[in-house]
Amino acid sequence: MLGWVRGRLPETRRGWRRLVRGSVLVCVLALLPATWQRLSTDDRVRTVADAPSAPVGVVFGAGLWNGEPSPYLAHRLDAAVRLYEDGRVRALLVTGDNSRRDYDEPDAMRAYLVKRGVPDRRIVSDFAGFDTWDSCSRARRVFGVRKAVLVSQGFHVRRALALCGAAGIDAYGVAVDEPHDVTWYFGGTREVLAAGKAALDAAFEPDPRFLGPRERGIEEALADRGP
Repeated sequence: MLGWVRGRLPETRRGWRRLVRGSVLVCVLALLPATWQRLSTDDRVRTVADAPSAPVGVVFGAGLWNGEPSPYLAHRLDAAVRLYEDGRVRALLVTGDNSRRDYDEPDAMRAYLVKRGVPDRRIVSDFAGFDTWDSCSRARRVFGVRKAVLVSQGFHVRRALALCGAAGIDAYGVAVDEPHDVTWYFGGTREVLAAGKAALDAAFEPDPRFLGPRERGIEEALADRGP
């Protein structure tokens, strides 16, 4: 075993220099998509207090616990409630996974918002938001969203901003505060890996897994003049 390892490692100083340079190059290339995301979106990341007004707030799914929003998803929804109450958005698009009968993120998100005072008629559900690109692409192509405030944790909202921008949505993002616990660090690490796929999605703009027909839910929610 040791002989095999020695055979694979450089035996000269020049060989070691090549190995180090190659390793550095690989690391740089791996980090380029994440760097693109940060540089292209930094000026569009806000808090609930200073988020600009937009017709629509888009809330991305983040998992369910026993049919209820996970703590991270609940925090996103709480931020969306504040945006609605402050008059910064007039309708909310909740987008998540409903690929199984026993797993329905959008309906759980809707129920949570309604319990906290958001009128049901101001909430629109996207049941095919299987990943961030699908959510952004469908928001534009299916629901007709052109300008929005995106709600997610800070480690994810930049990817959402970059992809919604590529999909044709003029968006700002609200970065929901979270303690830097194990889940937060896992999410941040995952984002470095997800940035590569995001760059490819932004470059090639593939169809979402399920496109479907145009829906008028957002138009109807914005047209409603009730309280």
